[in-house]
Amino acid sequence: MATSSSSNSPCAACKFLRRKCMQGCIFAPYFPPEEPQKFANVHKIFGASNVTKLLNELLPHQREDAVNSLAYEAEARMKDPVYGCVGAISFLQREVHRLQKELDAANADLIRYACNEIPTTLNAPPGTIIPPMVPRQRPIIRMDNEGSSFYPNPGWGGPWAMTEWWRVVLLKFAIRQQRAAGAAAAADIWSPVGR
Repeated sequence: MATSSSSNSPCAACKFLRRKCMQGCIFAPYFPPEEPQKFANVHKIFGASNVTKLLNELLPHQREDAVNSLAYEAEARMKDPVYGCVGAISFLQREVHRLQKELDAANADLIRYACNEIPTTLNAPPGTIIPPMVPRQRPIIRMDNEGSSFYPNPGWGGPWAMTEWWRVVLLKFAIRQQRAAGAAAAADIWSPVGR
């Protein structure tokens, strides 16, 4: 935070507005002379008087965050006048959602492949005694409004530590995940969101 009292040059706001930068200038700490475009964008989008009112209503320790937010939104509005930063946020949310679905599909494939490699009693020669396999630690199955996701715990005993019952549960889960991913992909085709 540069102040106009430490140097003779006016802050970017006062220079842009062509006025003398006074000792207690509210803009000086947040719009240093080295960043003239920052204030120009904020002024063009919000107006200097609105920014002054906003800064006067805030506590001093809140002002820097407010100015940074205004500057970010103003720059985003200059690049995208219709959506501003909401366009960038929306794009990133869609990207996160797409990557989450991709991760869920990969996890479902992993479960399916792991379950296909589990030794079963059907493959064992007659007379062989196979000890029961039990999971040491359950995998995490997260449920939320987007559906469910499978995350194996680091201490999980792997695919060979599962019983037949657990194998069936995981197969059903993988099939459900695959169907949900297919339904979501079909719904995305008709979704109006996208740029």
